[in-house]
Amino acid sequence: MSAQNSAGIQTLLDAEREAQRIVQKAREYRTKRVKDARSEAQKEIEDYRQKKDNEFKAFEKEHSSGNKKAEEDADKEAEAKLGEINQIGEKTGSKVVEDLLRAVMDVQPIVPDRIEVPQ
Repeated sequence: MSAQNSAGIQTLLDAEREAQRIVQKAREYRTKRVKDARSEAQKEIEDYRQKKDNEFKAFEKEHSSGNKKAEEDADKEAEAKLGEINQIGEKTGSKVVEDLLRAVMDVQPIVPDRIEVPQ
């Protein structure tokens, strides 16, 4: 009877070793799948980021060209206004200087009608 018990025990030990081997393979497979899933997710994230970055650059390029045109128009307008101001300055500059000098040099003090005396 002890030979039969020892054979049964041996069978149970073999079954336990086989179960441990199966569990270990399952753990390794699960670990591998988790790593694969992470790398796939990282690749998808990078692809999505690259796609959105390209879309943003295209959007920026499309809309910045309008800004450059607006800047050029504003520069032309500013140059025209500066030219106009310079022309006016050349025409009336001497008169303005004369008026300023006259206002500074020809002082005519006027006493106000009502003077308050400090107490």
